[in-house]
Amino acid sequence: MFRKTLLTAALVAATALPAAAGGSLSLTVNAANADEARAIRAGLALYQIARGVESGAFVHQDGSFNGAAIAQVAGGRSLGVIHQEGNGHAATLDQRGRSQAHGIFQFGNGARANVLQTGHGQAGLTFQFGFD
Repeated sequence: MFRKTLLTAALVAATALPAAAGGSLSLTVNAANADEARAIRAGLALYQIARGVESGAFVHQDGSFNGAAIAQVAGGRSLGVIHQEGNGHAATLDQRGRSQAHGIFQFGNGARANVLQTGHGQAGLTFQFGFD
């Protein structure tokens, strides 16, 4: 199911590319079941291990004029990643509850993302490509 959802989203994104010129293209994938949530959580954990991260929240910025914030409120075991490459990106990740996992990955210039997770055990990924 996860692979089918990701493939469908990629096809939709590829057909929307010409209309997105000058703005940004965003693709968000949210886990639909526990297996998908575990896969996303494992991928984000591997990303953090590769970066030498020792906490549940991590921001990587490579470029100029980028802004990022992660808030993890209540509970524990949440995992948040914001990765920005390029210039002028802005991202916020607000995780409320326990065992949340989300990664925001921004490339190009001028992408904007605001993600809010509430409840328990949500997981997702957001990929953005800014064309400004």
